[in-house]
Amino acid sequence: MFDNEIEVYTILLAGGVGTRLWPLSRELLPKQFISLNGADSLIQSTIKRLLPIIDVEKLRIVCGESHYHEIKRHIETMSISPIDKIITEPCGRNTAPAILLATLNILKSDKDAVVLVFPADHMISNIVQFHKKIIAAINLAKIEFIVTFGVKPTYPETGYGYIEGGESINEGAFSIKRFVEKPDEKTAEEYIKRVNFFWNSGMFVFKGSVIMREFEAYEPALLKSMWHMVSIGGTLSNEEYKKLPTISFDNAIMEKTRRGVVIPSEFGWSDIGSWKSLYDFLPKDKDNNVIEGDVVSSDTKDCFIKGEGRLIVANCLRNIVVVETADAVLVSDLDKSKDIKSIVNDLAVKGRREYQTHTKVYRPWGYYLVLEEKDNTKVKRIVVNPGARLSLQKHHHRCEHWVIVQGIAKVINGDITLILEENQSTYIPQNNLHRIENIGKIPLEIIEVEIGDYLEEDDIVRYEDDFGRVDSSVLKKN
Repeated sequence: MFDNEIEVYTILLAGGVGTRLWPLSRELLPKQFISLNGADSLIQSTIKRLLPIIDVEKLRIVCGESHYHEIKRHIETMSISPIDKIITEPCGRNTAPAILLATLNILKSDKDAVVLVFPADHMISNIVQFHKKIIAAINLAKIEFIVTFGVKPTYPETGYGYIEGGESINEGAFSIKRFVEKPDEKTAEEYIKRVNFFWNSGMFVFKGSVIMREFEAYEPALLKSMWHMVSIGGTLSNEEYKKLPTISFDNAIMEKTRRGVVIPSEFGWSDIGSWKSLYDFLPKDKDNNVIEGDVVSSDTKDCFIKGEGRLIVANCLRNIVVVETADAVLVSDLDKSKDIKSIVNDLAVKGRREYQTHTKVYRPWGYYLVLEEKDNTKVKRIVVNPGARLSLQKHHHRCEHWVIVQGIAKVINGDITLILEENQSTYIPQNNLHRIENIGKIPLEIIEVEIGDYLEEDDIVRYEDDFGRVDSSVLKKN
């Protein structure tokens, strides 16, 4: 391990959508929340593999505001308190603003901490080697180097950036000669033949005081703007945050600093940037397949087939990826699977729900599952945690029918307050103010039937949020 003369904090970067892992990864439930190799989600796996190197009380997770509740749910499942650990950005501005925001947060309580920065959605197989490299990086950071981990390439990957190492430094590290953007295949083949070229892992270690000096030297406007927003306190301004540059930490600092070093690393790393990269990481069967779920295959080789519910029958397939979810199925050439990003972006442009959400959507109070959806009808199963309640709201274009399947509900329906139990129901007309609350000790389950000429999620007027906080602006309008 390392001595305790300097406190060590950890920043996990949990933003992004992960469009190349669609249809599992969606805008509101991106890949860091998905279980891809066992029961744990990627963010839970990231935290677990850092133990006991890190102190969970010195953990900071940076995410978008829309992902706050999912982050909270995932770390609470690990018995980690979310208090003071989750830092939300009003909008995404790439890794430099995210890292700067979290570092400023850390420096409020510790002026000279060492900071570890890891993406929350990577996989690593050799934890022992990983820990050794982290300890080496911390030792380098203490003497004011800014450290990144360079993964020794095993094949000519064109989807990664590369780092060229220079002179030898302490702890087996090299000075950074240059960063190289994603190369073509011929160039990548040349890089893997040379001992001083590494995949850029996007993981960093530095002293907080050192990185502040580097931001002041190379990105003074960004530092000034972020410091102003942080010093005010409270919720960050969305309008002000939008004005920040969209810039990576590599572009902002690592490509300019003279303190950068790279530690060569061989700890079984993958950024899980596509179905192909996940396939390469996972163990294969005798036919070189990765198969998960209810799958029956015949004469199928070199394939990745993953099902979530329905039976998948695969016959005479080669080098194909098939991923099935409740509302979408992906079928692609495995080697070309990274190219689905453009198709998924088209789904976003067309406003397709499948880009944004799954049929199961988690909320602070529980979750809902869309069971059936037609032009004028939607059926949901709603599960409300004990003691939780939905926001006080009404709808202009639809009415709702609620049937209690399990538990005890307190229902506001217009001017009436009801206590409903299993096998009881109520009807919510259009424009009726309503709310449901679980007053029992077990999860409350409801079947909700929506009927109307407009069933989208934005057909809603909220008088308060999911925590019961009143929205005075809505009250004035209505």
